[in-house]
Amino acid sequence: QVQLVESGGGLVQAGGSLRLSCAAAGRTFSRYTMGWFRQAPGKEREFVAAISWSGGSTYYADPVKGRITISRDNAKNTVYLQMNSLKPEDTAVYYCAARSSAVVDMSASMYDYWGQGTQVTVSS
Repeated sequence: QVQLVESGGGLVQAGGSLRLSCAAAGRTFSRYTMGWFRQAPGKEREFVAAISWSGGSTYYADPVKGRITISRDNAKNTVYLQMNSLKPEDTAVYYCAARSSAVVDMSASMYDYWGQGTQVTVSS
């Protein structure tokens, strides 16, 4: 069982930056693949980024490549999402998710645990 709590969302102007954090409660955090997803109003939840157990492998959705970086600190049971050059279309609720498998997946249905989400709003 893993409990996830996101933080760091907020309102930012286009071109600005935000760093989201996701703190996990559980002693086996290092054995979970971690992902970030987002959901804009009226749209399906979509994949943003994922990171392997060790942090050695990362994966990104095409719309965010080059602007967003996922990282993790297993000693702190925390995964991060550094978002730069933000655009209005990045506006969404961002969710952290954990998958109890070494295989990284980009499908939301393959993740076992979810946080409550944090709102990111990018103004033009």
